[in-house]
This record gives sequence, structure tokens and C-alpha cells, in this order.
Amino acid sequence: MKRRLFAPALLFLAACTSAAQAATYEMFRDPNCGCCGLWADHVRTENEVPVEVTVTQDMTRVKQQHGVPQDLWSCHTMIVDGYVIEGHVPAEQIERLLKEKPRGVVGLAVPGMPIGSPGMEMGNRKQPYQVIAFREDGSRFVFASYS
Repeated sequence: MKRRLFAPALLFLAACTSAAQAATYEMFRDPNCGCCGLWADHVRTENEVPVEVTVTQDMTRVKQQHGVPQDLWSCHTMIVDGYVIEGHVPAEQIERLLKEKPRGVVGLAVPGMPIGSPGMEMGNRKQPYQVIAFREDGSRFVFASYS
């Protein structure tokens, strides 16, 4: 009887793993930005996922189309599993978002380009920054802080 229960459990686990890996990571970036590629490499490496890159001159349209509040804008925008990831959000926070799926959250943002954030590494220099979760209604909260 234990064998019969074990096989369905393995199938369920495999289905869950495949579903989690099936998320598409699509990053939009300006052709003149170098840090965007470094950040995409960070996400690829840390989350072990493929990242599709779309180069566009019209990042304003991308951000507006996906509802990124203007004061949270950064240099690149990623869409993953229906969420918007704006700027240099650490890969671990993307995984946390996909796992927790907080109610009403549209996406995460790291406004600007803080030194020391993924893709913006400059030796030992680091600026403190926050990962902001934002909702469609305009409300937001601090999802994570880095010092």
C-alpha cells in the first residue's frame, strides 16, 4: 500500500516543480544600458531560469503598459508569471514573490539604480535600498530592505 501512495506523491511533486519552472521571465531593456545584462545574469544564475531579453527604445511605454508607478521606475522591467519586476530586485525576492503571492500585489520595484544592488556591484561600495511591493490601487509596502 505504501508503494501505491508513493508513486502519486512523486507525480504530484514533479508536476509542482514543472509548473514553478514554467514561468516565463521576460526582461525589457534599453539598448544603451549595460547593467541590465548583469542583472539578467544574476536572475538566471540565482533562480536557475532562462531570461528572455527584449531590447526596446520605448521603455516608457513598457512601464506604463504594465502599471509601474513612475516614482518607482528604474532602467529595466521584467514580467514573470504575471508580476512586474522593476529595476534591480534581488533574485531571492522574485522567488519569494512567486512563492508567497501576496494578495493584490502587482509587482516589485527597486527604484533608481542603487550601488551594490544586483547588476550594480562596484566593489565593496553599497547603498541601502528597499524592494517595494506595489498594488494596482497605488498602495505599496516594503517587501525587503538591504543595507
